[in-house]
Amino acid sequence: MFESISVSTQTTDHYKYHVGNGLLEKACEFITQNFGKHKLMVIIDRNVHQQHISRVQEVFDPVFSNILTYVVPAGEKSKSLEQFSSIVDYILKEGVERKTPVLAIGGGVVGDLSGYVAASVLRGLPLIHMPTSLLAMVDSSIGGKTGINHLTGKNLIGAFYQPKAVFADIDFLETLPSKEWVNGLSEIIKYGMIEEPELLVTLQNLIQNGNFAPPSNWIKVIKKSAEIKINIVERDVHEGGVRAFLNFGHTYGHVIEKIGGYSKYSHGEAVFAGMYGAVSASNELGNEIDIEHLNAFKYLYDINLSSETLVEDLNQLMLLDKKVADQSIRLVLLKALGQPMMYKVEDDQILNKSWSFLIKQFC
Repeated sequence: MFESISVSTQTTDHYKYHVGNGLLEKACEFITQNFGKHKLMVIIDRNVHQQHISRVQEVFDPVFSNILTYVVPAGEKSKSLEQFSSIVDYILKEGVERKTPVLAIGGGVVGDLSGYVAASVLRGLPLIHMPTSLLAMVDSSIGGKTGINHLTGKNLIGAFYQPKAVFADIDFLETLPSKEWVNGLSEIIKYGMIEEPELLVTLQNLIQNGNFAPPSNWIKVIKKSAEIKINIVERDVHEGGVRAFLNFGHTYGHVIEKIGGYSKYSHGEAVFAGMYGAVSASNELGNEIDIEHLNAFKYLYDINLSSETLVEDLNQLMLLDKKVADQSIRLVLLKALGQPMMYKVEDDQILNKSWSFLIKQFC
């Protein structure tokens, strides 16, 4: 059982996003029909490799005459120039061709890293995403953003590069750790805050006393989240307008990730905390966003910011964000629940107060 959504952007032919059960076979069929059976490049997360490689091999090994496999160490630190260079070296030494498909199997880290590799090698290899985490299924596998981190900040090196297809096989979620369920939850909460408030109610019904419903119960939520992002991306491929709304909570969140060395706080944890800052800043402008929409999920997050840096230092780190324009910090805020807006920061007091509010919530 699976459902599909067509994606059409101004920069590429349309492709499809699929979500459901048993999509390994569907992905294999798509790849062979479009790119042949000679060679396949698989880039896979180490944890996923340990838990699911037998399933992957069972489907793909009998079909392809040559499968190249690169296992990426788990964690945000793999989104680095070193890993990028290592994968490129491996691919080029193995003699890939421009029609050699790259199958990215993993969460957001593997998807972003593999996407940048596919965009760069031979000026573009066919890319197929197979997201294995909730976060990747509802966010990072959609929209064509690829990239790696730099010591200066997160996602500062990369390219926009659309995949040929996305296969969100929820069977991978069966082994997803609870921390990763929470990590992905943040992006769905974000969609609820900026566009679809009903999602917030649905999420509370899917999570009872900290227990997440089985993966099969999440197909509709995953599909709805994907539809929201796809609709925005189709209108704004390169983040020149409405796509920026998808960064709600992220400008604060990226700073939190950085001060944690990209290891202390997960992306989802940082974004969830960041949404508190965005709600606070929204309310400082005279809007009335009820913080209880976030508090309903706060018990799921184990975040402690009591030992972090001074507010003024956090403001300076915000200036390193890739969304800064003309040395001005731009925030995604809310006029009302489900109504996002862009705000150019002209008064540091709003930042100071929002950071203070945010940190106070997680001490």
